[in-house]
Amino acid sequence: MPFISSSSSSQSSTRPRKQGLSFADKQRMAKQKAIAKKAPKYSVGLSDLTVFTQQLASMLDAGLPLVNSLEALEEQVENPYFRVIIKNVRADISGGSSFSDAAMKYPRAFNTLFISMVRAGEASGSLSEILLKVASYFEASLKLQKRVKSAMTYPIAVIGLSVVLVNVLLIFVVPVFAEMFDDFGAELPAPTQILIGISDWLKANVIFLLVGLGIAFWGIKKFFSTPRGRVFRDQLYHRMPIVGPLRQKIAVSRFCRTFSILTRSGVPILKNLEITGAASDNTYIEAATKAIAKHVSQGGQISEIVADSPYFPPMVKHMAKAGERTGNVDGMLNKVSDFYDEEIDATVSGLTSLIEPILIVFLGVFVGSIVIAMFMPIFQLSEVAGGP
Repeated sequence: MPFISSSSSSQSSTRPRKQGLSFADKQRMAKQKAIAKKAPKYSVGLSDLTVFTQQLASMLDAGLPLVNSLEALEEQVENPYFRVIIKNVRADISGGSSFSDAAMKYPRAFNTLFISMVRAGEASGSLSEILLKVASYFEASLKLQKRVKSAMTYPIAVIGLSVVLVNVLLIFVVPVFAEMFDDFGAELPAPTQILIGISDWLKANVIFLLVGLGIAFWGIKKFFSTPRGRVFRDQLYHRMPIVGPLRQKIAVSRFCRTFSILTRSGVPILKNLEITGAASDNTYIEAATKAIAKHVSQGGQISEIVADSPYFPPMVKHMAKAGERTGNVDGMLNKVSDFYDEEIDATVSGLTSLIEPILIVFLGVFVGSIVIAMFMPIFQLSEVAGGP
């Protein structure tokens, strides 16, 4: 048997540690590669983009170069996907690309409004000032979204809880009462029979029902992403008694604010209208912006098309006309947006205070009806037992 020295044995045992990678390192590298691969396809939320724009504008305003600012933000951003995108943008800029061209490669992170404003800032040499305006616009949009979402969180939570509660009663509680009622040997009241029938059907078909609802939700979402589905969706929302006016105010406010900030940043009006329509996510606004762009290219005024569109309230028409007379259309439309933001806030607050008691009453009546239907045979039996 050959002699193996302790030194050679020690070297052979330590060689994998020097040349190889530990399991944790391999996992970390695999995770980084997966993040880098998914990053270009990852959608960056408006909140992340807002913080990024605010910080970038502040750094540029303080005199820090663009590449150094992006490098600093790359280290500060918590979103790993967004961090990879910022790194790639910084690398493209270091290679000679402009900021707008580099950001354009990632439309799921930087929207059309952001890219257009950056391009306008690069052309005018005031990128930091324009980014401050963009950050202010994103902040106002984010604030509006949060107000609407916070108002809808409570009713959605209550409705979801009530659906779960009712299904638990029908699938697990009612069958127990049904077995007990079989021992009575008497005919059950009609409400109880209906309730037991619903419980039996739901218990036997709950899986198919969940799968069907999932497929229906996916199909509706897919249809609403098509051009025809988007038109149908907006028409449906517009006809709803409460949701329609609220959604209209949000769309009009977004239109006015987007048009105003693009005009103040020096974006040409035709490009301005194209971006405003795309950022609205509303087919009514998109159709209106196309009509306005066509009319303006022929020498017309914005207020003339706005007056003919039934989707715009009269206030927008009058403010746009007054702005055209004074040469301050962007300022007037910005005031319209502020007005409708206050209207939306008041409407949302009123809906929140109104929906709460309605949901409580509805839930009480619905659950109470189930409880009464379950206990009716017991009441009936006690009356028979207590009779002469």
